[in-house]
Amino acid sequence: MSALEKSMHLGRLPSRPPLPGSGGSQSGAKMRMGPGRRRDFSPVPWSQYFESMEDVEVENETGKDTFRVYKSGSEGPVLLLLHGGGHSALSWAVFTAAIISRVQCRIVALDLRGHGETKVRNSEDLSAETMAKDVGNVVEAMYGDLPPPIMLIGHSMGGAIAVHTASSSLVPSLLGLCMIDVVEGTAMDALNSMQNFLRGRPKTFKSLENAIEWSVKSGQIRNLESARVSMVGQVKQCEGITSPEGSKSIVEGIIEEEEEDEEGSESVNKRKKEDDMETKKDHPYTWRIELAKTEKYWDGWFRGLSNLFLSCPIPKLLLLAGVDRLDKDLTIGQMQGKFQMQVLPQCGHAVHEDAPDKVAEAVATFLIRHRFAEPIGGFQ
Repeated sequence: MSALEKSMHLGRLPSRPPLPGSGGSQSGAKMRMGPGRRRDFSPVPWSQYFESMEDVEVENETGKDTFRVYKSGSEGPVLLLLHGGGHSALSWAVFTAAIISRVQCRIVALDLRGHGETKVRNSEDLSAETMAKDVGNVVEAMYGDLPPPIMLIGHSMGGAIAVHTASSSLVPSLLGLCMIDVVEGTAMDALNSMQNFLRGRPKTFKSLENAIEWSVKSGQIRNLESARVSMVGQVKQCEGITSPEGSKSIVEGIIEEEEEDEEGSESVNKRKKEDDMETKKDHPYTWRIELAKTEKYWDGWFRGLSNLFLSCPIPKLLLLAGVDRLDKDLTIGQMQGKFQMQVLPQCGHAVHEDAPDKVAEAVATFLIRHRFAEPIGGFQ
């Protein structure tokens, strides 16, 4: 596996080129039939997959932070879902519908700080320690001193945060832990190539449909149904399209050009800003979070992760897109039976989006095997 392929572990890159028809369930993605068969890339609202949405207020020394959560289910253990870097809670939408139909459980999908619709004062602090504390604070704000049994499930960066949360005992009622396609060795190897990958992505999109289409055709999300609901959480409208002040939030490439411009003449800068305003009118959507600026936290997310995971004294599940992901510590731990592992081939890095039914089946089986949850409708 190349270093670029490994750089998926920040929640971004598919491990292999998209496979035709590997998108999993397409039930929510209406297909237009006709000459050339055009696919429908229009966005789908969260309410088609989750039952409710809530903004959870967390008070701390400096005031209030608001964390967006999406919820489903009324009985059974809580599955607290943590997304990958740059993604949002909406990446769990199709998985939520799949798991709720298999076992009695409650879903709480959280937008981590700096992501989705969560609003915190210091959104640039994405350290593992801060984000793990956020998870504990949200659980306390939602459930008080007597939280229900909770299983943490995290993808990529979210998987790392789930492990940090568990190892710091920040969720007192923790039942189990699941990491999806995140392994310390692979992630650490990939960090050098991550910036190159991020530079290669489009900076802006003409529309939500354009962003959804890119995500599927680039292989970032191989399942059109999931892309139509989850990409809405990854991109936002560019700020200041009608206001000259908006040029402060200009696209990355143009900022770099300005800084590197030796002439420094006002006319050149003014022309670039005007060009950028035109770009933003034509391409009004951009990424919600500039992942390139979070680089200083990457090492802290992943270093020591395998041993942290192995040391958590609760039942554990590791779901991978390929067996080549395993590092030495996890290979030994797996041979010693310290966790359950399942490989889901023909998936990209966003395993829970590409194959939501398979991931739901694996998680449901884990819950039933440990008698954490009751099956629904004869699920075996």
